[in-house]
Amino acid sequence: MLSRFDAMATVAVRDLDAARRFYGETLEMEETGRRDDQSATTFRSGASEIVVYVSEYAATNRATSVTWGLGESFDEIVARLDAAGVPFAHYDMPDFPRVGHVHELDGFKAAWFTDPDGNILHINNE
Repeated sequence: MLSRFDAMATVAVRDLDAARRFYGETLEMEETGRRDDQSATTFRSGASEIVVYVSEYAATNRATSVTWGLGESFDEIVARLDAAGVPFAHYDMPDFPRVGHVHELDGFKAAWFTDPDGNILHINNE
């Protein structure tokens, strides 16, 4: 029923202006639309979109909100995020060792970071 339609990630934030700066400037995503009442905006990410909206429940999700598979660009993007001061999340996963900000196992690399509201975002090298 839904397999032929694109899906989009939806991220709740408290401060839309801070989120616009983070997603638009820090993550360099194109802002594609903003509601007139300033309660939501969308950003293009590849062929998909991310909806960022104001909610009193922002950052209450303790799980990953958005994932990007970066392929060979992974290491470069980790370095750019680190240089921009993006806060990486570090997890204690004994079976998935971490060096610096990156967990790596059998060639799979993964890192998590947060937006200004603490929403967890994930990148990997797939």
